[in-house]
Amino acid sequence: MEYKKIEESGLIRIVLLGCGFATRIHSKTLSRFDNIYLYFASNDIRKATDYNKKYFGKGAYGNYEEAITDENIDVILIATPPINHLELTLKALEAGKHVIVEKPPYLKSEDFEIIRKAAEKSGTQVLIAENYYYKPVAMKLRKVLDSGVIGKPLFLYVNATKTQKTGDWRDDTNVSGGGALFEGGIHWVNFMANLGLEVEEVRGWQPGSAEDSSKSHNVTFKYKNGPIGTLLYSWEVNTSMKGVRISRIYGTEGSVTFESNGVFIYVRGKKRKFIWPGITDIAGYKGMFRDFFDALRKGVPPKFTFDMAKRDVELIERCVSHP
Repeated sequence: MEYKKIEESGLIRIVLLGCGFATRIHSKTLSRFDNIYLYFASNDIRKATDYNKKYFGKGAYGNYEEAITDENIDVILIATPPINHLELTLKALEAGKHVIVEKPPYLKSEDFEIIRKAAEKSGTQVLIAENYYYKPVAMKLRKVLDSGVIGKPLFLYVNATKTQKTGDWRDDTNVSGGGALFEGGIHWVNFMANLGLEVEEVRGWQPGSAEDSSKSHNVTFKYKNGPIGTLLYSWEVNTSMKGVRISRIYGTEGSVTFESNGVFIYVRGKKRKFIWPGITDIAGYKGMFRDFFDALRKGVPPKFTFDMAKRDVELIERCVSHP
């Protein structure tokens, strides 16, 4: 379907709902774009005003409803806890606004169909802010695997362990939608599912007993035509240098070693070479928003589609359904 377009050369006015960590990250990135005006909304007007001042915004709102219904706003960026995402997305679509939703987007995969119908009715887009799809290391690895330089991929091992203190809504599964794998690990599930290999099966295990916390997970992937992947994801592993980790991909004619965050890639196969993906946009936020704005102006889906985001939630659900 065709979506409502934002004028090619015109301003895009974005209001960010929620004034927490995600909004801080996105505001720093968005402030570097031309023709983007930022607005901030919170149920605490003091927070919205503070963020508006700090990130050179164009206005602040003391509640989400006022921000969503403002006729001057083009895009609603939802950066609240996941429990609110479905309701706020539906309200934004009803108001005829484009929506960007922070990950994890919705608590259940079936929620995507509710959103799809509402988006089709409004003619506006719902974009899921999955920056890992746009990480330079992910894009480089896709090219390496596609080139055949290490032969047929056999094993993928991704180390995404770290120490992460929460002490906030992330500790309440009713608000966050799940434990560490859903709230943060969904980015890495996306990473594993978008290296150019088609996932056929996925299983998840949690170390310890059922009564232990859900802060550590081992996820295995079976890909079409044989490759096997392993993802270690944790918020409670003592890592060095603020989370510098080494991951590897093994093939029939070589291997790829890479720093999980994307600092470097070393290819040993038919050719040997170091690849420096680049650190200026190491998390992929700039590339993500660049693609989103292009999609909104052209009235077409972004590279990371709504259906791809739904698949990520489905993979998480399949993981947790296999204790």
